[in-house]
Amino acid sequence: MQIASTHNHQGSSAQNHASRTADQEHLSSSGYDGQLGPVSSNPDEGLRQRQLKLRREEFENYEVLEVPEGGHQAWLVVFGSFMGLTPVFGMINSLGAIESYISKNQLVNESSSMVSWVFSIYLTLTFLGCIFSGGYFDRNGGKVPMCLGTLMFTGAILGTANCETLWEFLLAFSVLGGLACGILMTPLVSCVATWFVEKRAIATSVATIGGSIGGVVFPLMLRSLYSTVGFQWALRILALVCVCCLMCSIAFAKEKDKSQAEPFSNRAEALKWYFGSALNWRYFCEWKFLFAALGMSFAENSLTASSTYLASYSLAQGNSQEVSYALIAATNAIGILGRYIPGYLADKYTGRFNMVIITVFFAAVFNLALWLPLGGNVNALWAYSILYGFSAGSILSLTPVCIGQISRTADFGKRYASAYLLEALMTIPVIPIGGAIIGPGEITNYNNFIVYTSLMMVAGSACFAISRHFCVGFTLRRF
Repeated sequence: MQIASTHNHQGSSAQNHASRTADQEHLSSSGYDGQLGPVSSNPDEGLRQRQLKLRREEFENYEVLEVPEGGHQAWLVVFGSFMGLTPVFGMINSLGAIESYISKNQLVNESSSMVSWVFSIYLTLTFLGCIFSGGYFDRNGGKVPMCLGTLMFTGAILGTANCETLWEFLLAFSVLGGLACGILMTPLVSCVATWFVEKRAIATSVATIGGSIGGVVFPLMLRSLYSTVGFQWALRILALVCVCCLMCSIAFAKEKDKSQAEPFSNRAEALKWYFGSALNWRYFCEWKFLFAALGMSFAENSLTASSTYLASYSLAQGNSQEVSYALIAATNAIGILGRYIPGYLADKYTGRFNMVIITVFFAAVFNLALWLPLGGNVNALWAYSILYGFSAGSILSLTPVCIGQISRTADFGKRYASAYLLEALMTIPVIPIGGAIIGPGEITNYNNFIVYTSLMMVAGSACFAISRHFCVGFTLRRF
């Protein structure tokens, strides 16, 4: 059993003492020293004493909960999360397969920047949807948002199948699909965090492998179905696959039992609580949380922008449609290893923050060292897809774990959702700016786009490093 922080605890004094000792060790691995103060080299003793007092007060509010760290039920939850994230993250990882088709067919008369709004709004509403399901999950669990999200997600794909104009894609795919994806994402990721602490990185990595599998299967499936049954039936078949996966997640992805929340006295009180928990600006007053959320926002927005336009870039270089779609599949396939191996190493050796700083930085290196100078060579493009896919898988699985490491388990859903609020605000301009940079689709424009996404990656790595500094300083240690 691992001891994790939460709000509900009852037990004897001896149990409390043992639990506090274990929790103190857990705090130490999460950025606190043995005296409940941050590791600091600040010579100002008065400042250090204030820091120690703040941490002691914070520790007094810590209560503990026994977390299984494994077992039959816990791994069934991981399986349920895996099945649900297959369509949720799989759709995000397959945006390039949809963008490259509709930009050449239904929306052929629209500019790249206009088409990009379809995917920018989709991602923005995905992250905004996370915000409002986060507080609900922490209080009531994930069953209701998962059922609602399943209905909306399936309806969005079926509606998109019949779209012909830009505004139809915006309503069906961007608005309905984006909100559905966000409503589903928070409970699917957060339920795993309620069953694991020490093994949280590896458990989350296993669950998010579903997104990589969806990112492999969906582009290849769509490429084949586009040419055999057409766009409409291709998306209808995709909707059937997605609803089957989501039904499995509803059956198995359940949070660990928690105490019954006190009911609200009226609807106004309920609305006030949910909006307050969804838009809790106090979290951003914590420097470690603010910079971790910024790091996640820069890194994940860079990933989604790159993956959205990778297939179009390959087509612009003169590669066939088969090769272009296969590049997306290869990126997501190697992401399976990228999600598992760094997650295991992070839990066992390096720490979560150290690993995410390294992988985000190397994603920028792969952009600038392979994609930018050698993208015209198809073999180099394959090598880039493999290396970048490994980094991308690691980033997408480790970012929520880093947020969880600096959060109470009982507050994980709200804090995870709040981090996505920042990401949503950043997503609004990121992909349209990328589309505007690409413009008419000349290789020079794409090269400028590569530099643009690389700078976001560098910023993401720097923000995670700053967040780590606020927890443990710049000391060389596992964190």
